[in-house]
Parts: sequence; structure tokens; C-alpha cells
Amino acid sequence: MFLSLTRDEKALVQRQLGRKVTPLEWSIIDAEWSEHCSYKSSKSLLKELPTKGARVLLGPGFDAGVLDVGDGYVVTIHVESHNHPSAIDPYGGAATGVGGVLRDILSIGSRPIALLDPLRFGDVTKSGHSRWLMKNVIRGIAEYGNCVGIPTVGGEIEFDSSFESNCLVDVACVGLGQADTLVYSQNGRPGDQLMLVGGSTGRDGIRGATFASRNLTGNEKDRAAVQVPDPFTEKLIIEATLEAKEAGALRAMKDLGGGGLACAVPEAVSSGNCGADIDLSLVHVRESDLIAEEVMASESQERMLYVVDPKRTRHVEQILQRYGLPYSTIGHVIKQKVIKVRKSEKLLANLPVDLVVQAPLLQRRSLKPKSRRVQLDPPRSPTNMGEIVLQLLASPSIASKSWVYGQYDHEVGVRTILKPGAADASVLRLPNGKFLALTCDGNSKHCSISPGLGAEGSLAEACRNLACVGALPIGMVDHLQFGDPGDHEVFWSFQQTVRGLSRYCRAIDLPCVGGKVSFYNEDSDTKIAIKPSPVVVVVGLIDNKAPKLFGFGLKEVGDALIIVGSTAPELGGSEYYEQIHGFSGGKVPKVDLRNERKRIENIVKIYREPGIKSVHDCSKGGLIVTLAEMCIEGGLGASVEAEQIPAKTRQIDELLFSESHGRFILEVNRKMVKKIMKSLEDQGLPVACIGQVDDGSHLRLKYGGKTLVDLSVPEMKQRWAEAIPRLMGDIV
Repeated sequence: MFLSLTRDEKALVQRQLGRKVTPLEWSIIDAEWSEHCSYKSSKSLLKELPTKGARVLLGPGFDAGVLDVGDGYVVTIHVESHNHPSAIDPYGGAATGVGGVLRDILSIGSRPIALLDPLRFGDVTKSGHSRWLMKNVIRGIAEYGNCVGIPTVGGEIEFDSSFESNCLVDVACVGLGQADTLVYSQNGRPGDQLMLVGGSTGRDGIRGATFASRNLTGNEKDRAAVQVPDPFTEKLIIEATLEAKEAGALRAMKDLGGGGLACAVPEAVSSGNCGADIDLSLVHVRESDLIAEEVMASESQERMLYVVDPKRTRHVEQILQRYGLPYSTIGHVIKQKVIKVRKSEKLLANLPVDLVVQAPLLQRRSLKPKSRRVQLDPPRSPTNMGEIVLQLLASPSIASKSWVYGQYDHEVGVRTILKPGAADASVLRLPNGKFLALTCDGNSKHCSISPGLGAEGSLAEACRNLACVGALPIGMVDHLQFGDPGDHEVFWSFQQTVRGLSRYCRAIDLPCVGGKVSFYNEDSDTKIAIKPSPVVVVVGLIDNKAPKLFGFGLKEVGDALIIVGSTAPELGGSEYYEQIHGFSGGKVPKVDLRNERKRIENIVKIYREPGIKSVHDCSKGGLIVTLAEMCIEGGLGASVEAEQIPAKTRQIDELLFSESHGRFILEVNRKMVKKIMKSLEDQGLPVACIGQVDDGSHLRLKYGGKTLVDLSVPEMKQRWAEAIPRLMGDIV
């Protein structure tokens, strides 16, 4: 059964081989040519993304991107997903997603040091199914990461009914290494030994790559495509692999993720202009009756393929034995550029490497949707502004996510300086005395209206988050998630998304060093696809070895509140429109690409100035939610004059709830206000003092001499903090 090959692709294989294709050969090609592994629908468009930069040592096409952070150190970064498996088995799907991305980072020869998890679920206020998915996905991520000892330091969650049947479970991992000890997959030489290390091969996860390359059917048989996690074996693999790498015994290594051996073996030798000869009878298996196709296509977890210097094989074996890890020497690298697969003496497959790894690209048709609701007649400004603020604070996409990250160990490894929930980005200490900032973002509501602008905005928000902790962005990876690419309108959304990301990256000189595409997030029965859901993970560097680092909570009574940036009438896709008016259209916020780089660089510069107490970016929920979050986190009140806000609108709900890009709220010592404002004004940035920090426990906002918002900080905190625990049944 071939889940991913088209009729034309089958004909191409038969023409190129000029002979009868064996069942195992079909199975290998089926896995490697799946959308999940080959990117045959997306590869031509992904080339539009800029991938070069001063700090880029390795870009897309490898197991992880590599960025130079100075003094011989590098950080590695990769993002993966386990969407389909998590929709079937949320605990196992999410846990094995973590394991897979850890091994991707390990495959480049670096140590995993941090995880982030961007997630998407259905409407948890209405759906018990989505609450069940969320609870078990979080549990799977938490238990796996906690057992392995890798801190989960960041993430974000969106909720929307389009994710009801197709939750999105992304996991990003950052690693740390030294430039001169990295291991690349093209280093194999003829005669090198191929060792399969770790968990035994079983029937779990068979054809997982092809399963992820079609729409979900709800068929319980799909459960067999979900792998079984074993975090304790994963921990042993990490330590044993790094020890073998440090000993100089490994020429290359590959994670046995999507496609199993069917993909790992050809990918491990393809770049080195070599081939491989393997014997499946040597593979350590969990079930003795596995057929050859099952052994090759199995995605059983916690397995690595080592390419070992034959002179060092015994040394590697001793390391593995000391860690108690099972292993098999299953073959060797050969000079001829073919993949030979045997079972004892019987030859089952003999395929050219290039045929296997170079799937033919598909030319998808792109068609802009005929009708899109772009603009809504402005609703009447509500009179109960305080109650609306409370409703927004309690909406799942804005409410506190402490119920989630409270289940994660985000301090293990003693590198975490700024932790989840305290600041706009997490910050880790690097061994060279510098600091690494990490964040992830996405906005499916904006992207569903305007995929290009939504993609730009997602990257803009991530970069603002880094600036809010004093870090300049140095590289990003993306994960682009859509429905069936055969749908012309879906593919148009994908095309516009890639171009939006590319425009932003070029505007601020930000390289894309890797990523992932996940199509077929669509229910086969209902034909309901997810909203376009690009997610970006961006890393930033704080090049100052003695920085001041602080969260966004208000710090001191009497400090001034300054806004940087201008507010526009851009309520399209906003939380306000959706939560209060039940509308998802409108004018989507647009990034000022011409001035974006200058804005970020100036916020980073200002962050380091004496007198700056806190910095928070304006995003979901708008200006008023930003202020409320600062009050809640700091336990202090604030008084604000809305008339002082630089804006292209005077309509109060647009002033308060617009999610316009490029805006920051700064808490500044009164004595430094003039200096800070002049510095920003000299750069041509809109800036105004809009209020101050109060000793009272209220957030008060006036407009036209009238008090429109007067909310106690404890009440705001209760609504914000209890919303998700209450939905998940932890508070009755």
C-alpha cells in the first residue's frame, strides 16, 4: 500500500529503473518521496527565503541550523511537529515529537539545551475533545522533557475551532556546541560502519512519514503510526552520542525519525557521494516476525544511525555497552552510489541514491480566494470598557499560560535566567559569558485574513519580544502548517506566507536557517482545513557580558509610562473583534518594513540605558491588555491618558484594542524621561508619555476627561490567572 506516491511518480520510478520494482524498493521510495520527507510541494517556494548571514555556519537542508555566537561556540536550532500523531494519541504523539527534535539537534554534534513548544488547539471553551487533547499533549511534552532533563523555556498557544480535528503540536530545540567539533552527515567514507543504536525496532510508527502526508481519516488503524516514547533511553543516547563524538569516532549520524531506516540510510550517505550496503537480519528488533518493509519503514523511537570510523568501532561499542544501550552493526558505506538492502544473503533492494533522495517536485496551482471579508463597518464603541478588558484577559489565547509551563521544568541545566511568563522572551546563559534569547510566535487569525501580512506580523512580534529583553535577532526557523496543498486556495495561502516571511527577513537582514512544512492538516470527512498557521522560532543574542535583565512587570511607583510606535485602525483578526463581536475579518495590521530594523535596534539600545525598568511589546489584545499584563506581573497600578497615544485614529476601541505592530510600552525613571524620549524622537520614532505607575492597585484609563477603565489589579489577575485552570477542571 502506497500512501504518498502518485501514478506519475510510480511510472517515473519504473522508467528509471527499467525493471520490476521490488516491494521493499517501493516502500523505501514511498517514504522518502512522501511530502513529509521530500518537500515536493514546497521546496521551490522555500528557496525564496534568505538563508545567508554573518553568523550562519549551516542553513536549511541539514538536521539543524547552526549560528556562530562567538568565541568558538555555536547554537543549533531546529523545529519539528507531531500534528497527526498527536491528534490520534496526544500523549504519545507529543512526547515522541520532543524526542525527535532532540535527536535532530544531537545529529549535528551539539548538546540540546532548551525546548520551546508552539501549540494550537480547538475552542477549549466549548470542546471537551480539545480540552482532552490539550491536557494530554502538555503532559506528554512535560514528562518527556522533564525525564530527559532538557528545560522547556518558552512557547505559545492559540485556540480556534479550525484546530478541532487537527491540533498542531510543534516543538523547537536549541543546542550548544563548538564549531570545530560539529558532525555533518556528509562525512562518511567507503568502509565506514553503519551502526543502529538505541531502542529496538518494532511495529510502532510504521509509515509515519506517509501517514503525515495525507489528511486525517479518524481511522483507529492510524494509531499504529504513532510511536511509543522512552525518554530514559533518549537520555542515555544523548550522553553516549556526545561521548563518542568527542572521541572523534563518528563520521556522521542521523536520527531515525520520519521514514525510519528507509530515509536515514540514503540521507546519511547521499551528500558524501557514497552508497550503503545493509543487512536487515542484523537489526535488533522487538518482534521477530517483522517483514523487511516493516523494518525499513518503522519509526520506533530513541534510535540513531551512526557512521563510524572502522578503526574506532570497538571504542564506540565500549561506550554503548557502558551506557547499557542496545546496538547493531547493520552494514557499511560503499563507494558505489546505491542503496543495497539484504536479508542475510538475499538482495531485496538495489536503488540509486539519487533516485531515492531526489523526489520529483510537484507544480501546485495557486489561486487567490474569490471572496474575503476584508472590512467591517466599525462597531459602536462599547460603554462597558472595563468588563471588555476583563473578558479579553480571560480569553484562552490571552490568559496566563502558567497552567502549561508550570508543568515543565524550565530551570534544569542552570542556564535559564529569564523564565517563562516573566518576560517577552526567555534568556539563557552561554558559556562564553553572553546570553541567548529565545521566543516563538504565530497568529493564525491574522494569517487567515491576509497570509502574507500575518506571516510578516508573526515574525515582527517575535523580534519585538527579543528586543524587549535587549537581544538582537540573529536567526530564525519556521514551521509552516496548512491544509491540503492540492487545494489551490490553500496553496495560495502557503505561497503568500513564504513571501511574507521572506519580505520581513530581508527587511531586517534575518536569515532563515531551517524549518518544517506540514501539509494535510485537514479532516478527510468534513474537508475542514486549519487556518494558515505559520509559526516562527527566533533566537537573539545579548552580546553584553554584564547586562541588566528584567521582566515586563511594573517596578516602582512614580515611574513614567512611555509608548513607542503609532496605533492604527487595524482591528482585523484581533482578539477584540473575535471575542467581543464574534467577527474574524477586518483590516489586518501591517508591518512598517522600511523602519522595522531601526525600531528594533533602537529598543535594544534603549533597553541598556539606566532608568529603564521594564519593556513590553503590544500584541494580542492591544495596548490595554499590554498595560494590564504589566500591572498584573508587577502587582502595581497605573494611570493612563488615552488622548496622549500617538495614533491614526481617535476611536477609543481602536486605540485600546488594535494590534498594530511596532509598539512598545516602557517603564522609565522620571528623571530619565526627557533623555529617553529625545533619543527615540531623534530616530524618527513616534513616542509619547501616556501615564505613570501608581501606588494604588488599579489600572485607570481616561479619555476626554472621563474614566473609561478602572479595574483593580487583583481582579484582573484573578480573571487572567484562573481562566485556563478553570477550563481544564483544576478550579471548580
